[in-house]
Amino acid sequence: MKITLLTDKKSWINKYLHIFENYIEKNGYEYEVVNEYEDASKFDVCMCLSFSKLLPESFLDNHKHVLVVHESDLPNGKGWSPMSWQILEGKREITISLFEASKQLDAGEIYIKKKIVINETELFDDWRKKQAESSFKICAEWLEKYPDILLAAESQEGESTFYEKRTKKDSQLDINKSIKDQFNLLRIVDNENYPAFFKINSKKFIIKIYNEGDSYE
Repeated sequence: MKITLLTDKKSWINKYLHIFENYIEKNGYEYEVVNEYEDASKFDVCMCLSFSKLLPESFLDNHKHVLVVHESDLPNGKGWSPMSWQILEGKREITISLFEASKQLDAGEIYIKKKIVINETELFDDWRKKQAESSFKICAEWLEKYPDILLAAESQEGESTFYEKRTKKDSQLDINKSIKDQFNLLRIVDNENYPAFFKINSKKFIIKIYNEGDSYE
């Protein structure tokens, strides 16, 4: 089997992708890693890992299977940044879904659902690592059960809900609220790409958060 791993060029998951690459190589699969769907070869399976662009129908038709990992209990929580939104909501147990890509956003048949458990003090790097490891495990399970796993595909049922795309402005703190009240927001900010900030008298101030003992130089 030939596998394409499709990720955004600046995705957080690229930091951990070597873990899954080692698994793929160990199991004798041929694979490639690309950051634009136009660069993908016509392989058997394309696995979308933290890829934010919608795929055209022509791309879907060029592969036997195009799989997407999405961190919500579909059809609830379609859209963007589902982990961040759910942590902000205070959730500690989050469903991760592996489904077949379709023309509609996050609407394809689901093969596998698993749970990610996070604690209430894990910061961005902590829960991202868990997210990456869970993503790789669910993809590995699909590969190990292929082709029988195709019989387990289930259509999504129920009302769909959607998360909006998060932007840098969503990292703004409210100076009139306590740190405790906004701790979940601090847990989902990326210190380098979209750090927490607040404004006083039209001036912007940046706040970065680390676990005690972590390097912040």
